[in-house]
Amino acid sequence: MVTNVGPIDLRLLDSDAPRTVANFLGYVRSGAYAGSFFHRLVKGFVLQGGGLNWSSAQQPPVGLVPVGSAIANEFAVSRSNVRGTMAMAKVDGNPDSATNQWFINLTDNSANLDVQNGGFTVFANVLATSLSTVVDPIAGMPLINASACTNLGSAATALAQVPMPTKPAACESVTADNLVQVLSVKELPTRFTVSDPERVFDFMEAYAPQYLAPASATTAAGAGFVYRYYGSTQTYLAAADGVLYALGPATNGQLLPLGSVAQWLAQATSHGY
Repeated sequence: MVTNVGPIDLRLLDSDAPRTVANFLGYVRSGAYAGSFFHRLVKGFVLQGGGLNWSSAQQPPVGLVPVGSAIANEFAVSRSNVRGTMAMAKVDGNPDSATNQWFINLTDNSANLDVQNGGFTVFANVLATSLSTVVDPIAGMPLINASACTNLGSAATALAQVPMPTKPAACESVTADNLVQVLSVKELPTRFTVSDPERVFDFMEAYAPQYLAPASATTAAGAGFVYRYYGSTQTYLAAADGVLYALGPATNGQLLPLGSVAQWLAQATSHGY
């Protein structure tokens, strides 16, 4: 999940919560979460997203992420709402009402959320590095009450506790820069079923989408290299004989060694790739 303040890496629990993971991936694959933002932060409790989006091209700029059918609850005590887990939000009094909204548990909420409303279904874990370097800083941002900003649209009523990296002077001055936006969400290949270079490619795509897009370009092989080509930036990532290379306009046609695949793989592995 690429945000404007850094990537949030998730490990989906598809074997334990197959219906919920399939529902989440349906929104991911449709692109529904691109342009959404974290609209609710309860400090020391949860960080919530998936329900609202922002587009300067639309009026009002705040809109709703399209909602699909509700799914049946898959809560299990073996997947408790502890710190770093992601769970589905739902309507009070209806255990089977989860649709597009989700939240990240900022602390151990098991005593509360495991027993409320049939239990809240945990379907993913935030990897440790993302939790400490991206999620925790978001959780420490100032809270802004924008619920009275009628210029943002009727959905503004849900904006009573918005985390904002920069505080706007007034409702009229709120822009995307004031929000923690989800720029894109990419489904990575199943872990341990791809080669080491491909895991490194996946990792680098998530961390530099402005250079390595579209994400998850097809892996190819030729001239002794395993590589991916990114047409929008005319850039190659390649690996050969244990070395990672880049080739593109910025390298002036020269094959630029970036270090060993093993070094990059260690970073990729630490981020869950």
